[in-house]
Amino acid sequence: MATSRLSAALDAGVLSLLAEGPILVLRPPPEADLAALPQERVRVETGFRPHADYWSAAGYETGTDAGPAALAIVFLPRSKAFARALIAEAAARAPMVVVDGPKTHGVDSFWREARKRLGDLPSDTRDHGRLFIMSPGDALADWAAEGPQRAEDGWVRQPGIFSEDRIDKGSALLAEALPKKLPSRMADFGAGWGFLAAAALERRGVESIDLIEAEALALECARANVPDPRAAFLWEDAATFKAETPYAGIVMNPPFHSGRSADPGLGQAFIAAARRNLTQGGQLWLVANRHLPYEAALDAAFSRVEELGGDGAFKLLHATRPRR
Repeated sequence: MATSRLSAALDAGVLSLLAEGPILVLRPPPEADLAALPQERVRVETGFRPHADYWSAAGYETGTDAGPAALAIVFLPRSKAFARALIAEAAARAPMVVVDGPKTHGVDSFWREARKRLGDLPSDTRDHGRLFIMSPGDALADWAAEGPQRAEDGWVRQPGIFSEDRIDKGSALLAEALPKKLPSRMADFGAGWGFLAAAALERRGVESIDLIEAEALALECARANVPDPRAAFLWEDAATFKAETPYAGIVMNPPFHSGRSADPGLGQAFIAAARRNLTQGGQLWLVANRHLPYEAALDAAFSRVEELGGDGAFKLLHATRPRR
């Protein structure tokens, strides 16, 4: 097994001045190698439920906003705005900060900008990525995020979530295509910041809707965007979620990326979850990119599947009568 950048830095002694104390690890993906760290001192913080569940099952203390630390390690996300915010948060909570990420996430640009402000920084490059170490103090305080903000279009969003700077075109198409009347008990699987759920609540007949969302940052925005007493907000992974009471209708715009790679299996898992969580006469409304092969999964999960329309980029699908 190849040595990770973090293990190499520890083996090289570049973190030898690390004082005893908590080690804060921000947003590590499941493939992150934390084996070289003393597990009893590590606190993993991530707002993405599948990753939080993974690290908790691996025996790590997990949570959010656990306080200051002696060392903070940031695993860069794809969103550059969110990455800057995480680095600023790490610098505010620990005197020593390690930043690790693949080059495809822009780690080199963060390294260069930090060097301009702080001077030369210890660094390790391998496996198409970079790790660098710094003691930034307040030099990167201007990278901090302001949290959820209401944009000019009226919706509250923040860095680090799907469609963080605009209304997703596929979701907009599905919202327009929803029927004038919907079932009474609804859910939005992968609700994001609440756009589809808000559209569903505008239809007649809806008495309740559960927003099922794995990203805590998105759910925070959804609470602001859907201030309706009929809405409930659940921090859950929709792909594995099991409701206590089945739904009569589900809307969804399922994710299809794992990291930077397209993964149709994510959407197929959402479709299977919809089948499990619908009543016998339940209905599913779904939007997907044209190239994604969801029809076979839908045919296997539902007795009837029809295309409602869409455009050159997106298809709108309606499935009824889940198979048992």
